[in-house]
Amino acid sequence: MKTLYLECAMGAAGDMLTAALLELTGDRKGFTDKMKSLGLPGVEVLAEDSVKCGIKGTHVEVSVNGEVEESIDADGHGREHHHEHHEEHHHSSIADICALIDGLNVSEKVKKDAKAVYSLLAEAESKVHGCEVSQIHFHEVGTMDAVADVVAVCLLMEKIAPDRVTVSPVHVGSGHVRCAHGILPVPAPATALLLSGVPSYGGSVRGELCTPTGAALLKYFADSFGDMPVMKTTAIGYGMGKKDFERANCVRAFLGETEGQRDTITKLECNIDDMTGEDIAFAMERLFAAGARDVYTQPINMKKNRPAVMLSVLCMPEDADRLASEIMKHTSTLGIRRQDISRYVLDRKLETVSTPYGDVRVKRASGMGTEKAKAEYEDLARLASENGVSLDTIRKEIKL
Repeated sequence: MKTLYLECAMGAAGDMLTAALLELTGDRKGFTDKMKSLGLPGVEVLAEDSVKCGIKGTHVEVSVNGEVEESIDADGHGREHHHEHHEEHHHSSIADICALIDGLNVSEKVKKDAKAVYSLLAEAESKVHGCEVSQIHFHEVGTMDAVADVVAVCLLMEKIAPDRVTVSPVHVGSGHVRCAHGILPVPAPATALLLSGVPSYGGSVRGELCTPTGAALLKYFADSFGDMPVMKTTAIGYGMGKKDFERANCVRAFLGETEGQRDTITKLECNIDDMTGEDIAFAMERLFAAGARDVYTQPINMKKNRPAVMLSVLCMPEDADRLASEIMKHTSTLGIRRQDISRYVLDRKLETVSTPYGDVRVKRASGMGTEKAKAEYEDLARLASENGVSLDTIRKEIKL
């Protein structure tokens, strides 16, 4: 499986992601020529060599009518990105931006991806400012700058075409940043909202490392967040930021092949000795409905050898807090144990197989030297009931 891993140890911005992905393609001229042909008003894109802490990479700069959009950290240092705001003068609405993207010389997939990323940005800004998405307006220069970043990343993702994208925990920086609204804490409110449910952290680096545009791009394209998977790397890209820190200010992109995957899953557990079987069954149903990957119980003995049940819930880490609330709501427990576990998983895909009795969905898995296939029981049971035949009769028609 072609896998893209993005290491965001120094955050992420649209230009840094663009540069890192561009290095994977190795075609600077083709990329800049394509960006020039898009027809974005006044936009010029330059890709050039950049060195940070002795490491050579690529820096991508977007200018609009010769002007580079900058915001200023509270310490007075520049940082290359914009913050959106909702003033009415010389600004573009989300509808204007979507219309602009629809008019670009790119594929329908790139248009769809770019508009979806911008929708995430607008939704975050609307919540931060307490207004409708339709009322959010973006600064004129910042709009062209951000659209160029977003479309550039979407173009490069289309060209690279990874089967899976995994992103490291995101370093957001610390301190404060100046923008149109004044001095804001890092991460900026829109960035913090976009990174909700995403593993992220601050630290000793003073400055804004992850921009709203970078956060929206990561949120949209990432299939998972966590450690770098076991992979045979074929290319590495270094996307350099503009500002200098003691650490190399870059996003690293690794492209390679994986067989099977390793990811993180969370296990929530609690012991219950004062609920009926019916009530526990209802709680399990609600947890499945809330998005748990698996829910099961085990008989245990508690203090004074009282018989009890241990309830276990498996879920993705980003869903753990929400499912913990569901456990508290639907059970009598007063506390929940949490454990984040690394697990191996096979690459999976779902396909539909036609039989004389009807269509059956088949789940196929491969990797780590093995292949597996299993027909969905619900489809087998439905077709067996409708046609008055056995489950095995339909299974033989599938020829797994």
